[in-house]
Amino acid sequence: MSTAAPRTAGPDHLWSVDEHLADILATVRPLEPIELNLLDAQGCVLVEDVTVPVSLPPFDNSSMDGYAVRVADVAGASEQYPAVLEVVGDVAAGQADLLHVGPGQAARIMTGAPLPPGAETVVPVEWTDGGLGEGPVTGMRARSLAPEAATGQVHVHRPAGARAHVRAQGSDVRAGDRALTAGTVLGPPQISLLAAIGRGRVRVHPRPRVVVLSTGSELVQPDEELRAGQIYDSNSFALTAAARDAGAIAYRVGAVADDAATLRDTIEDQLVRADLMVTTGGVSVGAYDVVKEALSHAADEDEPGSGVEFRKLAMQPGKPQGFGSIGPDHTPLLALPGNPVSSYVSFELFVRPAIRTLMGLTDVHRPRVRAELTAERALTSPKGRRQFLRGRYADGTVTPVGGAGSHLVAALARANALIVVPEDTESVAPGAEVEVVLLG
Repeated sequence: MSTAAPRTAGPDHLWSVDEHLADILATVRPLEPIELNLLDAQGCVLVEDVTVPVSLPPFDNSSMDGYAVRVADVAGASEQYPAVLEVVGDVAAGQADLLHVGPGQAARIMTGAPLPPGAETVVPVEWTDGGLGEGPVTGMRARSLAPEAATGQVHVHRPAGARAHVRAQGSDVRAGDRALTAGTVLGPPQISLLAAIGRGRVRVHPRPRVVVLSTGSELVQPDEELRAGQIYDSNSFALTAAARDAGAIAYRVGAVADDAATLRDTIEDQLVRADLMVTTGGVSVGAYDVVKEALSHAADEDEPGSGVEFRKLAMQPGKPQGFGSIGPDHTPLLALPGNPVSSYVSFELFVRPAIRTLMGLTDVHRPRVRAELTAERALTSPKGRRQFLRGRYADGTVTPVGGAGSHLVAALARANALIVVPEDTESVAPGAEVEVVLLG
């Protein structure tokens, strides 16, 4: 699935955000293309151009319920002097054997039906008496043609120009045109187009399968009773939702207790359904940081470059990080911090680009803009660290939301952006221009 990149930095190296991200993106590769049915390919990325085999529409057809006629036969028609035409029959959508419309004749036609030979234009039913020998059809009667009017006569009260209310063959796309280009993400409109041109299967990069698991003996599942010292497991829900939002098929694993052997067994069990694994918690320097304990020695001796390396990054929040590959297929694994804000910020900066890369996309990053900082006081930031603060962006301005604490989940829920404070900046005054990462 991936090829591990060489990592030559020593254990005491303080990685920059850009170095860590570059290492991840140099390691992760797009998933191998597969052929999928259309609905299974929703959200996937095309790996090849799709050419139109048949024009759309494939034939001239009517855009209205009405009558197919010759232009000369309705020229000069009016309310006072309607054109009276012989109705030779019906033309319905899907009909193969078509009537011929000669001089002085009309064929009753339905929306989407082929324009019959001899006809040059379509007169809407509202411009006629509907074949009932009365005035123009209006109101509810205009919505459908009278069943008894398939033959007989129709009075036309308005003229129609050549090919009026006719959808021309190939007016949407022509045979031989490029319908979709490689790299297109298949959403509902693209799937509609593929179906319309007769393509039932396409070659795509599949959506990556992402397994998310959190660690910590203190974690309890929502709806369960909290006991002393326990908290609800929010990280696994947040990251699973974020992975799905990024385009992945994400699986959430219940929280794993602080036991290295249990964690190793759980990860090994989950590898069968993972193109990428994400853990949260247990990557710091505490006595119970089991992710480090479980994965620091997970390298395959026969495969140089495998294993997970734990690093310190020059960023806040999210200083402790882990990255590497595990298992026989060298499945990429990103180990994120356990604090909720640290975990989510790390996901946006590192995991989301990895997911988008696995999908085969070239633009893998969230959009970034410059915005004016609106705040009551200056923002402070530790020297030498790139800080990411939650913010609310609107109309070219951004306002901080909540404090800098990495446990403030409520503030995170109100944010739609991250305010970026560079490593060499210790203070940002209100009114200053800042870089903003837009979330969603």
